[in-house]
Amino acid sequence: MSHVFHRHLEQHYPTAVGGEGPYLIDAEGRRYLDACGGAAVSCLGHSDAEVIEAIREQVGRLAYAHTSFFTSEPMETLADFLIERAPSGLSSVYFVSGGSEAVEAALKMARQYFLERGEPQRKHLIARRQSYHGNTLGALATGGNAWRRRQFEPMLVEVSHVSPCYAYRDQAPGETPEAYGERLAAELEAEIERLGPETVMAFVAEPVVGATLGAVPAVPGYFKRVREICDRHGILLILDEVMCGMGRTGSLFAAEQEGVVPDLTTIAKGLGGGYQPIGATLVSERIRSAIAEGSGFFQHGHTYIGHATACAAALAVQRAIEQRDLLSRVRQLGEGLEQRLVDRFADHPHVGDIRGRGLFRGLELVAERDGKTPFDPSRKLHAEIKRTAMDEGLMCYPMGGTIDGRSGDHILLAPPFILEPYQLDEIVDKLDVTLKRVFERR
Repeated sequence: MSHVFHRHLEQHYPTAVGGEGPYLIDAEGRRYLDACGGAAVSCLGHSDAEVIEAIREQVGRLAYAHTSFFTSEPMETLADFLIERAPSGLSSVYFVSGGSEAVEAALKMARQYFLERGEPQRKHLIARRQSYHGNTLGALATGGNAWRRRQFEPMLVEVSHVSPCYAYRDQAPGETPEAYGERLAAELEAEIERLGPETVMAFVAEPVVGATLGAVPAVPGYFKRVREICDRHGILLILDEVMCGMGRTGSLFAAEQEGVVPDLTTIAKGLGGGYQPIGATLVSERIRSAIAEGSGFFQHGHTYIGHATACAAALAVQRAIEQRDLLSRVRQLGEGLEQRLVDRFADHPHVGDIRGRGLFRGLELVAERDGKTPFDPSRKLHAEIKRTAMDEGLMCYPMGGTIDGRSGDHILLAPPFILEPYQLDEIVDKLDVTLKRVFERR
């Protein structure tokens, strides 16, 4: 018996012992093409020599210094690097150890901002159904996935949830994308009015929804309308780019493609590429100034924030992405992956939708295409696909509860940025075999 408290206590996990580019290798020598980057994490693949050397060099100099006593060169340099490339108006970086911590920091910073401004009545958060913002209690409360929330509901703060921008399911027949976006904007405005505009603190959303919806981008103009509404009511806009940011959709920040600048942005996964645990909250100048000119102290913190080795690793990852021009590669490979998915699965009887941006792609699975009928949740189709794909040497990220936290299944693909074109074929071929095996069992 393993003494590790694994995610699933009745599941057997192969032991990962090595990595080579986009592949992971288990103790029996089997190779798995990492078509999901673990969880959209491994943007540089595995065993990148430059990143490994940067970590060794940093540990040899300074592994860790607590940020209540010191700053460090890698933390300062990484912050400079990110702000120089971030949307205009973001001016500071608060480093943490992962995505959930980044969201928690953003929520607390939003609250403290209004306290510093003398607006203590602003306490309400609005987010979207079928969103995912992390598993710590504040982040979990903000997320709108019913399955993840259910058993912890008594412990969660109250958060309002409006509709996601989910065109495949929710755009009405004959409704243009623009009209659909306007309808969602009106719903957000109505919820703000219901709560009282002067009591609303922030609206939280993922630019491209990842784990819970499967790479769903917003319709054109949606986020510009959201930004306008937030500005009109003095509400902060928090964009969660933990999964979709750091180049995953083809630009360093996903918000760039929406033409908006958030007040707070959260990043993690692709920031460090899995080489060290790290996340961050990027903060606008007006929030920083309000705290700096007020109490001067952000009442928050963790032991490992700004960890020197983690920052050195993330800096090496981000420099590699820039110096190797991997963002243009993400766009090219993303187009190639999309075309291959469409060619192979557009007419598949159980693939209802193919969506996403860059190397962030999703397939929604249906029992019947014309009615978009989901599979019976009791079948746990997503788990069956994951097991079968692993048997085929493919790591993908299937999830259930796509529609409402209970019904619906999708597959998320988020492979490393370093793929060769022939490996796109390998992904699609192995996924095709996987689906054939799964649906033949029906």
